[in-house]
Amino acid sequence: MPSGTKADASPSNAASAGSAAGRPSGALAGAASGTGAGKEQRVTKQRLAVSAALDELDDFVSTQELYRILQNQGVSVSLATAYRILQSLAEDGLVDVLRNGEGEAVYRRCAVTGHHHHLLCRNCGKAVEVEAPAVETWAARIAQEHGYTEVAHTVEIFGLCPDCTALRAAGKL
Repeated sequence: MPSGTKADASPSNAASAGSAAGRPSGALAGAASGTGAGKEQRVTKQRLAVSAALDELDDFVSTQELYRILQNQGVSVSLATAYRILQSLAEDGLVDVLRNGEGEAVYRRCAVTGHHHHLLCRNCGKAVEVEAPAVETWAARIAQEHGYTEVAHTVEIFGLCPDCTALRAAGKL
């Protein structure tokens, strides 16, 4: 999806200068060497380039958007390879993956390690990591009531961020 196209939780393609705010810069090493929970990964130029590009982005990005960014940087990587690398990074817990409002998988290197949730802007794609103890308590209680064990959950909250809310109030959205 082109940058600036309006869609649920669709991120902007704009990269920030330097590492994305709050992202652990050492994540590149883990992404390259496969030190996460998944299988050992070969260090390739493509894997390093995908990881470095993710380090520069603040917003969630689809495989296609990341592929275009890499192509614009002159990186030789196929769309299928970019997809496999993103899947591997997600399996290793080195990136968050979620579904945007259109059901498309989007990825981002998150500053928060461990289990967390996201607030996502339906208009601009801005995301905020949040911890939600009440959600954790509720999920555990519901699972227990129904006899489920070893449960996991994903909660994404969609809405308008403060900037987009202000634009809407001003009639500009």
